[in-house]
Amino acid sequence: MASNQGREPRAENKVIQLARVYPLTATQHEAFDRDGHILLRNVATADQIARFRRAIQQACLSHNTESREISERDTYGKAFLQVTNLWTRDDTVKEFVFNGGFARIAASLLGVERVRLYHDQALFKEPGGGKTPWHQDQYYWPLDTDRTITMWMPLIDIDDGMGLMKFASGSHKGGPIGSIEISDESESAYKTYIAERGFPVAYGESMSAGDATFHRGWTIHGAGANTSSKMRSVMTVIYFADGARVTRPDSLYQQADCNAWLDGKLPGEIASGPLNPILN
Repeated sequence: MASNQGREPRAENKVIQLARVYPLTATQHEAFDRDGHILLRNVATADQIARFRRAIQQACLSHNTESREISERDTYGKAFLQVTNLWTRDDTVKEFVFNGGFARIAASLLGVERVRLYHDQALFKEPGGGKTPWHQDQYYWPLDTDRTITMWMPLIDIDDGMGLMKFASGSHKGGPIGSIEISDESESAYKTYIAERGFPVAYGESMSAGDATFHRGWTIHGAGANTSSKMRSVMTVIYFADGARVTRPDSLYQQADCNAWLDGKLPGEIASGPLNPILN
């Protein structure tokens, strides 16, 4: 990894009440290293989440561009309404995304000193929304490190009928498995891969607003359909280890990510654009 000398100052964290210390035990670190994912309770309290729920919901729905009925969409389109980098569009959302407490958990789980922001994503699964197929996030990311992690936090209490996450425990250790975007094809291919290698699948039962899962970029995961009458409101933040370099994009998706989130940096350059501040 590259030296951190000359890096820009950390992004200002305005959310003092959310930047609390969240100590992780040795057992939690061992479980995350083994499984590639972990559920942490009360990362933010319900009262704290209430401050941001409305702002995130309004920002997501106002910037959402999907207008088709669910029945008219493909599998990916049915999975959720997805809006990225809401922090650039709303100052209250920015306070949530730039929270140093969340970033410190991410850095601790990855075993690195500093993490940078890759981007945020609001993932709202509508009533009647379909399942999220098995996939690996880092398929889309032109980064030279496996020290990547996503925080997935519901803004409301959710149960297994609303599209909770599921993970193939230990699957991150194999790195990239083929070159498959999120689709019916990825659902089939990863389902077979998981079965052949005997990865245990961890299913969630319920999460309260402010609980969060953290998972590595290569951890195979998905989510169920939303069979409830409520919108499953979830906010995610993706981090990567400071010092990571940009790799040569090997797909149109990675090139699009490089242009959108990494300031169009060239292969070999440090991933440290204006949209990638250090957050802890």
